[in-house]
Amino acid sequence: MIKWKYCLKYVFLGILSLSIILTQSSLLLAQSAKKETRLQQAELLTQIGKKQLNQGQPAQALDSWQQATKIYHQIKDVEGVSGSLINQNFALQKLGLYSEACKTIVEALSLNDWICDPIPSEPTNDKSSQFTTAIHQLKLTPINLLALQSLGQVLRLIDKLDESKLVLEETLLLSQQTSLENVSDILLLLGNTKQSIYQRSRNEYKWIEEPIFRETIVNLIPQKARESLDIYQFLESKANTPVVKLQAQLNRLNLLLDFDEWLTDKPQLIDTYTKISQQIQPLIKLILQNPSAFSQLSDEQSIQAKLNFANNLSKIQEKLLQSVAVQYATSALETAKNINSERLESESLGTLGKLNSGKSQTYFEKALSLAQSVHAYDIAYEWQQQLADLYQKQGKTEAAIQAYRATIESIAQISDNLLSSNLDTQFFFYEKVEPVYRNYMRLLITQKYPNFERQVIKTNQQLQVAQLEDYLKCGKLDLVALDKIDNLASASAIIHIIDLDDTIQVFAQFPDSSIHYHSADSKVVKNHVNALLNILQNNDLVSNSESLIIPHSQALYKQLIEPFNKSLPSNGTLVFVLDKSFQSLPMGILHNGTDYLFKQYSSSETLGSRVRQPKALSQENLNILTGGISTFAPSFYDPNATQGLQPLPDVEIEIAEVIKQANSSVGLLNKEFNTKRFIQELSKEDFDILHLTTHAQFSSIPRRTGFLTWDQLVNVNQFGTLLKNQAQIHQNAIELLVLSACQTAKGNKMSALGIAGVAAQAGARSIIATLWLVDSKSSVILMDEFYKNIKKGVPKSEALRLAQIALTAIPEYNNPYHWAPYLLVGSWL
Repeated sequence: MIKWKYCLKYVFLGILSLSIILTQSSLLLAQSAKKETRLQQAELLTQIGKKQLNQGQPAQALDSWQQATKIYHQIKDVEGVSGSLINQNFALQKLGLYSEACKTIVEALSLNDWICDPIPSEPTNDKSSQFTTAIHQLKLTPINLLALQSLGQVLRLIDKLDESKLVLEETLLLSQQTSLENVSDILLLLGNTKQSIYQRSRNEYKWIEEPIFRETIVNLIPQKARESLDIYQFLESKANTPVVKLQAQLNRLNLLLDFDEWLTDKPQLIDTYTKISQQIQPLIKLILQNPSAFSQLSDEQSIQAKLNFANNLSKIQEKLLQSVAVQYATSALETAKNINSERLESESLGTLGKLNSGKSQTYFEKALSLAQSVHAYDIAYEWQQQLADLYQKQGKTEAAIQAYRATIESIAQISDNLLSSNLDTQFFFYEKVEPVYRNYMRLLITQKYPNFERQVIKTNQQLQVAQLEDYLKCGKLDLVALDKIDNLASASAIIHIIDLDDTIQVFAQFPDSSIHYHSADSKVVKNHVNALLNILQNNDLVSNSESLIIPHSQALYKQLIEPFNKSLPSNGTLVFVLDKSFQSLPMGILHNGTDYLFKQYSSSETLGSRVRQPKALSQENLNILTGGISTFAPSFYDPNATQGLQPLPDVEIEIAEVIKQANSSVGLLNKEFNTKRFIQELSKEDFDILHLTTHAQFSSIPRRTGFLTWDQLVNVNQFGTLLKNQAQIHQNAIELLVLSACQTAKGNKMSALGIAGVAAQAGARSIIATLWLVDSKSSVILMDEFYKNIKKGVPKSEALRLAQIALTAIPEYNNPYHWAPYLLVGSWL
């Protein structure tokens, strides 16, 4: 009986075990079937996304790939997730969202995303080394190599060219270890990055006037061009696909034409010019001999390649090639229609509008309508601008004004994406965006359009802020328009000086809301500005007689200020909104025939047309952080620092005098004034004033604008990042930033833009800086007088003016070299 029980027990257990096994197997089979179904869904979404992208529908493609990524995550398909993230990156690039594309690729590679940060807050040498190491630790799978290629490309698109070059060179090394299949693709991307490095140098040479910088860069440009050309030529003969070969040819043609134009007026490079010119026609002939190569590209690539070729052909003044350009643009338009891509159709029509002057209005109007229908405002603004220029030439004034206004509104709406989608945004800004504002203002004034004074001031304000935001690459600035300031009546007048090339327009706004206006002789004004800047920026200024300065100062006063004499009070504060050439000129040096302007008025400058809401310093609670360098420091040899820097004398004396006026203070000197310690002190408490007695420099190049700590040049964007981090810890903003030993880049009229940039990035209500390196002993006296006035409750602009007057009372410091370079930017209270 017992045996039977045992037998039944074991039989039951066996049946139960078999049942569990069968159940688990069926569950596993069901799960496997479900996983297979989900995998098929993800793969289908992937294919749909590819088709959508090829049809010029990146937003829809992004959505498909995001759904695919979610499924891959759910079924724990790591390789599927990586591949889908790479696809998302392609769609994000097409949408102009390059920063997001970069972060998506880094996520696919499981790498640190610091490399995507457009503004690193600290030196990146160590990080670059760490990143290189991380790349070499990746598994050499095809998916990872593709991701690295994409990362190299997107880094170029966010203007991180050195990082792009690093990633692509490392990817090239890794590819050569495993397979040669991707080498041509990687080389093409590397050639493109090197072409962008050339283009950046070439553009900077064009719009930066610093003689020393230009002398250095003129030899660098041919070298960078050759590096890119060599890669393209290699690919033309060795590329393993006709697609890469064609793209290399087109990119080489674009570079040859651009380089040829730059070399035109460089007699010292005549041999290079001859060699480059001789390559252009044979290359065009080569491309024309193989038109079928365009059909081997994807539809979208083919359209872009044809438009690229058409635009390049249009640069050559030959009727036959102009006709060929129209043919290629027309072919691109037909392909765009076939794949129902309204965006690409708009781009094709716009290109035809530029090529065919007889039908340009029709083409631009169609292109604009299509771009607006698909919300492609990043190209719509360009067709609006083309139409505005066209209407103006046709004498259709009202239509031109409306078109310019619409263009400016479009630019304002999309400025972040618009500027971030161009590799060299500053060049793009000055060549493409700025002319829209200036043409609009010029048209309003010449037509005496109703209420034009206020519209011109508003437009100039928009331009100045856009210029500053472009310079800083920081997005929207938290600034207040001058006409929105609560205590504007504390200023006697706001004087806007606007350079419209052929005329100088001067507007004065008064506390009663009235606006007075006059035009100045552009040629006369610019001649005197140039002459005065040459004198002021000359190293011999300290020994120059005032007789050299006063004739130019008087002429400028007569042209710019004298017409307002009847409306201006006998004293008070003048707020200047300065444009272009005037930004490096201290306005207090203008002379009315009896004395300098600063003897009569205190002044403040707002290079960006806006300020933070003005607020007076509290003399009862002056908490000051001081920093200074009095000996040779490692930062003197920073590659972006001014060459040949020498230690500043009397630094300890100036810092001691400043600290005397403080209610509480922290002083950092030499090695203590290193970046790490500076950040630590900023994070500990709120400081009303930052007073830095260290070499500082201002340029229209952000990376060459900033101040020296012991260990590095902290450029304007790094400084902004530091202070934004500080602002997250402390509620109160910095009331005043003082840089007492700085200079603007010689020969660069726009370099003082950097002063406004530093002020904006600091979040400071006001900044005091110098336009040239001043005598240390006179600086100590002026700063001591300034802080004594502040302690008495005197507004900042008046405190500075009184300090300058006190300096002129000392015979040895009466020369403008000592008192003129001090600028107050921002709040005058």
